[in-house]
Parts: sequence; C-alpha cells; structure tokens
Amino acid sequence: MDVGELLSYQPDRGAKRLREEDGGAAAGEEDSRGGKQQKGLGIRELARHREATGIGIEGGVEMRDTEELAGDRKKILEKLMDQDEEEPEAEPVDESSVKKMILTFEKRSYKNQELRIKFPDNPEKFMESELDLNDIIQEMHVIATMPDLYHLLVELNSVHSLLGLLSHENTDILSSVVDLLQELTDIDTLHESEEGAEVLIDALLEGQVVALLVQNMERLEEQVKEEADGIYNTLAIIENMAEFRPGLCTEAAQQGLMQWLLKRIKAKMPFDANKLYCSEILAILLQNNDNTRELLGEMDGIDVLLQQLSVFKRHNPSTAEEQEMMENLFDALCSCLMLAANRDRFLRGEGLQLMNLMLREKKMSRTSALKVLDHGMIGPEGADNCHKFVDILGLRTIFPLFMKTPKKMKKTGASEKEHEEHVCSIIASMLRNLKSQQRSRLLNKFTENDCEKVDRLMELHFKYLEAVQQADKRIEGEKHEMVRRGEILDDSMEDEFYLRRLDAGLFVLQLICYIMVEISNSGISQLQQRVHQILNLRGGSVKVVRHIMREYAESIGDGKSDEFKEAERKRIMDLVDSF
Repeated sequence: MDVGELLSYQPDRGAKRLREEDGGAAAGEEDSRGGKQQKGLGIRELARHREATGIGIEGGVEMRDTEELAGDRKKILEKLMDQDEEEPEAEPVDESSVKKMILTFEKRSYKNQELRIKFPDNPEKFMESELDLNDIIQEMHVIATMPDLYHLLVELNSVHSLLGLLSHENTDILSSVVDLLQELTDIDTLHESEEGAEVLIDALLEGQVVALLVQNMERLEEQVKEEADGIYNTLAIIENMAEFRPGLCTEAAQQGLMQWLLKRIKAKMPFDANKLYCSEILAILLQNNDNTRELLGEMDGIDVLLQQLSVFKRHNPSTAEEQEMMENLFDALCSCLMLAANRDRFLRGEGLQLMNLMLREKKMSRTSALKVLDHGMIGPEGADNCHKFVDILGLRTIFPLFMKTPKKMKKTGASEKEHEEHVCSIIASMLRNLKSQQRSRLLNKFTENDCEKVDRLMELHFKYLEAVQQADKRIEGEKHEMVRRGEILDDSMEDEFYLRRLDAGLFVLQLICYIMVEISNSGISQLQQRVHQILNLRGGSVKVVRHIMREYAESIGDGKSDEFKEAERKRIMDLVDSF
C-alpha cells in the first residue's frame, strides 16, 4: 500500500459506532453480556465505554466523518515518518522496571477492590479502575520472558494478589489473570530458569492454586467463547505445573480437579477442544500414580470412562481430535487397571463385555480395547476377569485375532508387533489364571482343527526368535566395538541393551515360549507332540526355549513382593524342566 492509498483510506467504524450510541443510549447502560450486570461491566464493554465517552456526538455524522478522516490521514503520515524514531524509545525491561510494574499492579488492584467495596451497585464508579487493572495485567506478560526475575513476583507478594484476583467478580479480569499465569508457567520458560521456576511454583502451590482454579472453572460459562478459552488456559496451567513437578498430581487431584474433570468429560456437550484437553489432563494425573487411580475408582470414574468409550463401540471417531480423546480415555482406563481394586470395579461395570463387543465390531477402538483387556487380565489380580472373559465367550473373539493379525491396524497407528504382544499376553494370562472348566475350554481351543492354533503359535515363535537373534548380533557387535575402544560396560549400558532386545521382540517371544511350555504341560499329549514335532521340523531347539524362559523367570514380578516373585519363578522353572 503506497502513501496515496494510505491517505485515501477511510475507516467506517466511526459512523457505525454512532448508530450504536444513537440508537441505544439506554441499552448502552445495560451490560451487553446479559445477566452479568451485578458483576460489573465486562472489560470489552468498558473499553467501548471509554472510547464512547471521549467522543462528542453533537456534530452529526458528516462532520464527525470529515474530522476523523483528516485526523486519520495526519496520524498515518506522522506514524510513517516517526516510525524509525519511535522504536529505540521503548523502555528496556530490567529488574527496576519489573518492580515498578508490579507495584503499579498492586496499586491498581487495591484501588479497584476499594471502589468495588465502596460502590458495589454502581459499575460506573469502578469501571475505569477495572480497565486500568486489566491494562497492567496485560503489560505484565513481559515478565514471562524473564523467568530469572520470577522471584520478584513472590518477594513483592504479587503471586498472592494474582491468586486473589482469580475470585474477582468480573470474569474478564479472571480470564486475564489465567492468561498471564498460563504464560508465566509455560514449560519452556520454566526450564530456562529452574531457580525462578521453583520459587514461582512453590508460591502458587502454597496459595492453593489448583483449588482456586477449579473453583473458577465452575464459575465460567463455556457458551461464551472468552470463558471457554479461560478454561482451556486453566487446564494449560495445570499441565505445565504437572510436567515441571509430577509430584503435585496427587495434591491437584485431591483439590477437586479429578472431580471436575470427570464431571466435564461426562457433560452432555458437543465435542470440543476443552473436552479433548480434559481427557489429556486425566491421563497425565493417572500416570504412575496409585493415589490418583484409587481416587478415580472411589469417584466411580471407571463407570464414567466406560460410558464415554461405549460411544466408539459401533462408531469411529469423526475427527483426528476425537480419536485422540478416545485414545486418552483408553490410556486413563489402562492406568486405572494397574490398581487391583479397580479391576473389580471394571468387572462389575461390565467393562469386559464392552471390550469384547469392541473387538467384534472391528472399529478403530478395537486396538485399544485389546490393550485394556491385557491390563485387566494380567497377573494374579486378573484371575476374576480371566474367568469372566471365558464365560462371556471371549475365546471366540480373541482366537481369530491370534490366528490372523488384522490388516487395518495402520489406520489406528498400532503396529503388528503391538497387536501380537497384547493377544499373546491375554492368552498367557488366561493360561496362568484359569482353573477347572474354563481352563479346559481354553486348552481345547488349541486342539481344534488339527491343532491349527499350535501351528500359528510356532510360526510366531520362529518369527520373533529370528528378530531377537538379529538384534542380539547387532548388540554383540556394538559391545565388541566398545571394548576395543576401552569403554566400560556398566549396568546402565546393560539395561539399555536389554531394553533394546525387548523392543526388538524379546518380550513377545517370552510370552510365546510361556504359552508353549504351559500347553505342553497341560496333560494333553497331542499338544506336546505337535510343539516338539514343529520344533524339530524347523530346526528349533528345546534348549533355546528353556534359555528364554529362564531369562523371563529372572525378570518377573517387577514391583511385586519377594514371596510372589519366588513362587512365580519356581512355578515357571518347574514348567521349563518338564518341557
């Protein structure tokens, strides 16, 4: 745009604003947000009022247009000419200017509070101070670029003042404060200055920040876009703090956050960014935390998760965002099932039936349903779920998935290995946990159709054995190279190599070998003969299977009691010796 075009530029907002003011003098005095007059006018309305009061309307539309146009031309020219001179004049932001800014904020906050107490029913009296307060809160965003000065916010008590404003009657002030806190706690900024971040997070937690944020989310109306954004930013503050200090998850959940998240997730509202974010925060809270898992179980959270997931039984998520939410809810459910008490709640809430239906329906939810079943049936705590799964004819669902890995796996982002791992883990859990009639039904499945399931098991055995052997060769090569260079192979390196072997397929191979030794010791000679026959045909070795099982027995029962580990190792070694 050249200068000529700039000069001929004619704004149309002047006349439009005049029509608003002319036609609705009475309406202007009411709160345009409707029903919030008691709280005082919103910041956006106050800004309009401030503009309106500075404009005279006696001159009529034409005269005003002419004056404004001339004024605009002059301003544009001045701006173009003075632009280069203006920039260097910006005041540098340092410790003293931040202190000055914080003190200004404190004064304006106090003044607004004073006027609100003095004239509670007369917004005209305190709206100017509310605008000033909002302006300084916006200016304070600059502090977020200097985390090493965060200590000033704490020393000058402004963290306390900001938290106090979270209960301000005007939700626009509240949203501005939330916006500022969200920027101050941005995770990248926090990592720039660990010291400043620690001081800020300590002060926020001391002021019960999560409880205050939850109370305020209760106040906000998501039908209003600005307030919905306020909720999104609030969740961002919680995520930032949880990522910086994972230990606060338990405290946050107990301060009402868990209850609010469950309430919001089950609210009958259209899917939106806030519901997605709630599912994400819920999954974060439950990660590696038995306290929050127990809390969710006590709040009937397992039922809430199952109800929300039941939607995806016969329908695929309609967008990528909705698919992400579905995955978050499945992850939350898997985390919960790590706690034994929640397995029982899952059983009573008919979670097994829902997952079984999802496996049959062949929708996107199938992959995650498989993962949930794996978590629900693993270990001795999963015995009841294993028996119930056989009772609801789950064997008819799981074995077709064992015989053939579905081709649609890539759509859901799951790998073939992941699918085979979950299916083998479920079958291994059932072999470990099932008793009497249900166990017989499971073993009979392996004898069906001329032992086709044993053939498939052996096919998987050789597939994963080859993958692990290749990984072992690579690792051995790396070890030799490290020794040649004179590097020391410490425990951490050995652990890393073991994890790489697990990643290459060692864990699936261990599960397959466990199923092999279990069915061979079942007392059904047909199964034992078939396993050994295929091993001999394909040049396999009983020694290799025994070696894999010994390694498996050594690493079993992580996080369990010593008695359990010892008993389980002995059980596995007895099976291996009889193989």
